[in-house]
Amino acid sequence: MTMDDNARALFQRAHEQDPDHVEFDPPGGLAAVYERAAALSPQRAQTRAYGIDLGTTYSCISRIDSTGEAMIIPNRAGETKTPSVVLFESRGTVLVGRKAKNAARTVPNLVVKNIKRRMGMKHVELAHHGVTYTPETVSALILKDLVRSVRESTGETVRDVVITVPAYFGVAERQATRIAGEIAGLNVMNLVPEPVAAAMYYSALTPAANRTFLVYDLGGGTFDATVIRLVRGAVAVVCTDGSQFLGGMDWDEKIAMHLVNRFVAEVPHAGAEDSVEFLQDMMLVAEDMKRELTQRMITSRVISFDGHSVLAELTRAEFEEITARLLQQTMDLTERTIAKARETGVDHIDEVILVGGSTHMPAVAAGIAARFGFAPQRKDPDMAVAKGAALYAVYETVHVQQDRDTSDHQRPGLSSGLADELDIPLATVEKMRNFRVISVVPRAFGVKVFVEGDPQSPEGTGQLIVWHLLHANTPLPTARYTCQFVTAVDNQQEIYIEIWEQASDLESPDLADNKHVGEGIIRQLPPLRRGSPVDVTFQMDEVGRLFVEAIELRSGQRLSIELQIGGMTPQDIAHVRNTIETLSS
Repeated sequence: MTMDDNARALFQRAHEQDPDHVEFDPPGGLAAVYERAAALSPQRAQTRAYGIDLGTTYSCISRIDSTGEAMIIPNRAGETKTPSVVLFESRGTVLVGRKAKNAARTVPNLVVKNIKRRMGMKHVELAHHGVTYTPETVSALILKDLVRSVRESTGETVRDVVITVPAYFGVAERQATRIAGEIAGLNVMNLVPEPVAAAMYYSALTPAANRTFLVYDLGGGTFDATVIRLVRGAVAVVCTDGSQFLGGMDWDEKIAMHLVNRFVAEVPHAGAEDSVEFLQDMMLVAEDMKRELTQRMITSRVISFDGHSVLAELTRAEFEEITARLLQQTMDLTERTIAKARETGVDHIDEVILVGGSTHMPAVAAGIAARFGFAPQRKDPDMAVAKGAALYAVYETVHVQQDRDTSDHQRPGLSSGLADELDIPLATVEKMRNFRVISVVPRAFGVKVFVEGDPQSPEGTGQLIVWHLLHANTPLPTARYTCQFVTAVDNQQEIYIEIWEQASDLESPDLADNKHVGEGIIRQLPPLRRGSPVDVTFQMDEVGRLFVEAIELRSGQRLSIELQIGGMTPQDIAHVRNTIETLSS
């Protein structure tokens, strides 16, 4: 349907419900029609769930329409993708999207971009106009802009959402994403790994296929390689690997530095390399040149600084040469993922699916074909994740409703009633009711422990390591994994539990290869002998939430640890939400 068709449908629905008060051509035009229709259909506006692809460089919002198809809702500028960029124009005014991105040329100190790469990091604060913002708050501003686009274009109020995350996001990054949604005033029903969302979209395109395929997902800021089994009625992740610091923006940086070096070589005394504004401008130029080189063999730009101009040409061959190491990293991660899949019994991959805007680069498909012998397929790579998120939103809505109605979920009319509330086909509800999504633990998780050294060694003191209880690619939800440790010294009256997460490419006990993500203390214990037993249990649910419990066995005291990002309590979240509500855009 076109937007005009949507407007007519909404008007017709509103007019039928209230013919005396819905004018054919109301003041305010289509916006008034949308607003009136939403007011007359509050239950539907509240029931419908949306999928959000919260990307490093671009974001978008989607839903399932009345025909059962996933549709992207354009932003206020009519674009299907909104740049994930925020301009803090003044103390009370922020801009999100294209205008903010363009402002990076002139006021880069007021622009925040690529915030997804900082999600889950501790002690990250961004100060603008005397106000401090966190990565979660900046992401919330992007989410609010997407939600506003829906309200202004359809009249619907967005409340329930599913947000996509890279498959390789750990618990801190995932929790930070949840918090961003809560700050934006949304009910985050679930987080869905981006390859899983893409797989659900692919499943909708080929509903009868039983296949095993590799999702090569190269987005603006992250990369994931995931092997997925698609069987009728289920999407099951076999294994995943990747990096949250490898994406299309890294290709942009290589081009930008190439342009800077070219300019400095011809105009060495202009000081261009020290200008933040010039470097930001080159990043924007680089992105445009990268896009052009997907279709052309050569492109050029006149780049200027301080009254000097240089014509810079770039061929596709040069571009691929200066970015070859980045592509090699993705291929190495892909090979490692395929090897992990083989260890689980997967002996054949039927297809490679390219996901993410950066996979348009010709070198990606060529590299996969050369190294692995696959002819990769592109199935709407720019929007597959967002459209899959819309399907997952329906999946989540249906299963939440099913859980509420466990005793009578087979009652005739239940599915049709939900289909009517969601304004989607009954067949879509039934498919999602019988559908299953099975994911895996993205990384290894464990606790920091002291391991005594060899008594015969000169040191004899031991070392601190991470003892992993959960291992990467364990199917979710996991069982309860318990390991017994003992106290290290006599008369211990507190037990300090530190939770650590794998940070390196491979699981390793070295502290340097892991990162600290949470802690807790069992206090006021009776003095314990050295060697007193302590049970520590790890468990992760189907949506990637980590639960940790520690029990000091002699006293029976136990500790349940809940991870909080940046120490944000529900009260803190409510305060920040109220603060950003005062910002105009």
